[in-house]
Amino acid sequence: MLSGYEYIISKQIQWANNRNLPLIDSEGYRGRPTYTLDLKQNLFETLLEKNQDQFLQGNGQEILGSKQKPAKMQALHSSSALGVNIFQYWQKRGLISEIASACGFCNRGSQVSERIVFEEKYTIDSKFVIPPNIDVVIHNNDSSKYKLFAIECKFSEAYGGRRHGGLKSAYLAEQNLWTDLSNLEKLAKEISPDDERYSYLHSAQLIKHILGLKTKLGNKDFRLLYLWYDVLGREGADHRAEVEDFTEVVKVDGIKFHAMTYQKLIVILDRYYREEHLKYIKYITERYY
Repeated sequence: MLSGYEYIISKQIQWANNRNLPLIDSEGYRGRPTYTLDLKQNLFETLLEKNQDQFLQGNGQEILGSKQKPAKMQALHSSSALGVNIFQYWQKRGLISEIASACGFCNRGSQVSERIVFEEKYTIDSKFVIPPNIDVVIHNNDSSKYKLFAIECKFSEAYGGRRHGGLKSAYLAEQNLWTDLSNLEKLAKEISPDDERYSYLHSAQLIKHILGLKTKLGNKDFRLLYLWYDVLGREGADHRAEVEDFTEVVKVDGIKFHAMTYQKLIVILDRYYREEHLKYIKYITERYY
């Protein structure tokens, strides 16, 4: 059986081959070709100017490339490209509540969500120079119980074989950060400085997102979604078990956290929106389902 990472890469290469898209490697000329020649080829629609600005202001340098080295988002297995392909379509058409409800944040037909921001920064404390960048943030109007819905997007990262780093001890030294988060603090201590509990889930990153959101809002007036790509076999099963374990930990502290696979999200979008958005639904089902 293919590894999870190899499954994702092979599926994406096949998608590109079926469309006669020429591919290059990360250095532009050698190694395994898994990058498109330009960013447009890797996206359903051209990146909106406001979204370009947001990615340029982020810390990931996702869209900065050159002739010698393609941008990270040009990778077929890029989680940011997948995030754009899922969320920008609805953002561009003003259908924010539709994608929010599909993600399980609110009831279908709800009109609480107003705008989408990519790579939004949430400073935890001035002591930490680099604030967490949350992949996708859906901002809501005053009628919503929650001010925003935050989404951490994962594609191939969990299956690459690299162990995720733990949480730096400096976060644990700031006692004010952990007010009303005693269970999460206990987990944070366990994965600091090294994370021996999780092999697929980057728990330290999720903890920093929670701390940043809580610091910004001053309460727990948010919901956080872990949106991940499932694979066959043991890796997928183990990843799911780790997600469920983390969910139970944060639930004790009252954090509104849930997880969903991209496959489940795509099934929901196909079920409710195929007829009206056929070209888009065909794209995401053929490429990612």
